Amino acid sequence: MSGKRRKNEKQMLFAFAREGRSESPMAREGGPVPFMADSQTESPTSSDRLMESICDPANLDMAMAKVIANGGAPGVDGMRVTQLEKYFARHRDRIVKELLTGTYRPEPVKRVEIPKPNGGVRKLGIPTALDRVIQQTILFVLSPRWDATFSDNSFGFRPGRSAHDAVARAQSYLVEGYTWVVDLDLEKFFDRVNHDVLMSRVARRVEDKRLLKLLRAFLNSGVMIDGLAHATPEGTPQGGPLSPLLSNLLLDELDRELETRGLRFARYADDVNIYVKSKRAGERVLQSVTRWLDKKLRLKVNQSKSAVDRPWKRKFLGFWCDQRSGTVPDL
Repeated sequence: MSGKRRKNEKQMLFAFAREGRSESPMAREGGPVPFMADSQTESPTSSDRLMESICDPANLDMAMAKVIANGGAPGVDGMRVTQLEKYFARHRDRIVKELLTGTYRPEPVKRVEIPKPNGGVRKLGIPTALDRVIQQTILFVLSPRWDATFSDNSFGFRPGRSAHDAVARAQSYLVEGYTWVVDLDLEKFFDRVNHDVLMSRVARRVEDKRLLKLLRAFLNSGVMIDGLAHATPEGTPQGGPLSPLLSNLLLDELDRELETRGLRFARYADDVNIYVKSKRAGERVLQSVTRWLDKKLRLKVNQSKSAVDRPWKRKFLGFWCDQRSGTVPDL
């Protein structure tokens, strides 16, 4: 992996900072009212009581330690991660009660733009420190349950897997004679995720209505730009701990579709490369997968950036795949 990609990935996983609801600077100064979840109390109606696991003191403590260790900038309320322990000592009971009754209200994320190596900017959404702790706790509970069910061809943001592993998998396809690549570029994926489609996939795995409501609230919490809160009807902002897991959950459906078709592929987050034996086959795959993504997941393929070509003419995760030498030069 190139130094630039490692830096960008670290920024994407940047676990970013919050003060309390009643004590936040925004509340004290009478700032814009954030977009919030419905405050009506929810109670579990099934045997799935994931929120109790999320509120387990050990999980909350581990999540807080993780957020503090990651550091990062404050969110919209200005509270730094160094203030979390003192804040939790005073407000833990209230926070847990809100989570268990389905009344926890995430605040908007703070919009930050970072430059991309090849031009343009990547939009990040920085949650408050407290919201990052809650997201991290949810991640601790859901990730072990979900990750074990994901495709073996998925490599991004998964324990024990890396971009190098994805490129090695791609290299193995070349050795087998699949020397044409369908390089798919999903247009503004993290900004365009359809909330209803995503939540329908989450609901297949989660029965606890309180957790479903909380996840929806995080998606709909809004974004703060230049001091004004804006609604977020779509997208799952990069910058929070949950975004990579939710994106993998949604795109796992693409993985399963490709496997059903018997296709060779490697996926790292929203970078998808499919390997075939001829240009004609690649063009058919590009057209059919583009239609499938639009119909099933409401995702668009960027036609100007996607292509069918030789793998050694297209970079995958910053690498060239070299059929002749069997090596993957890092450029």
